[in-house]
Amino acid sequence: MTSVSVQWDICLCLSTEAQIYSKIPRDLVNRLGVEVTAKFTEAHLKQCTQQPSRLDVKSMLTHKAVLLGYSRPKRDTAKTRNRKKAKGLNARQKRMMKVFHIKPQHQRYELFLPLHQLWRQYVVDLCGGLKPTVNPQIVQQKLLKADLHGAIITVVRSKCPSYVGTTGILMQEFKHVFKIITKEDQVKVIPKRNSVFSVELDSFVSHIYGSKMEFRASERSAKKLKVKGTIDL
Repeated sequence: MTSVSVQWDICLCLSTEAQIYSKIPRDLVNRLGVEVTAKFTEAHLKQCTQQPSRLDVKSMLTHKAVLLGYSRPKRDTAKTRNRKKAKGLNARQKRMMKVFHIKPQHQRYELFLPLHQLWRQYVVDLCGGLKPTVNPQIVQQKLLKADLHGAIITVVRSKCPSYVGTTGILMQEFKHVFKIITKEDQVKVIPKRNSVFSVELDSFVSHIYGSKMEFRASERSAKKLKVKGTIDL
């Protein structure tokens, strides 16, 4: 494209633009019978662009807030429908799978001594050192909510006389019973109800009323337990 042709195109554009913005000839105004003024142009444009009052931009911005381009994100129903909550095993399935079953060859007192040492360290850290100046009631309250697996417990009182004097390491704790193993490698199942147990740690001896602890070990930490209790003998 030559420079002459470019200049010709520019002149053509300028002349076209000048014709658009030029005034209407007087003879055309007389022929149409319309007087073109600034007010006529303003009224004509206002009529062409008139909108309902409820969509008036000025009133919308003055009287209320306007959300610009907001849309609530849609949920993916397919993913929500296919998503399944993880369900734990029920009591029947646990019994069938023998989740809490300890094999006879593992029912030996010496195998649970390391667990007892871990429990001792756990309680010492829980009570802040078990110093002689520690308030015994504070230690009692913390032991009631602590995990007792690995503790050496003794039955001091019970409605069944054959349970009294039984001592061993707590193997398993259920909602209503303690399962302990004695030094003779015998597993004893002691009901909590109507029994009083003692837990000894260094110079502290704590008595636990089983009737007040008929909860699972995981639930006991959130319960408010009484330090003292009674049993019906």
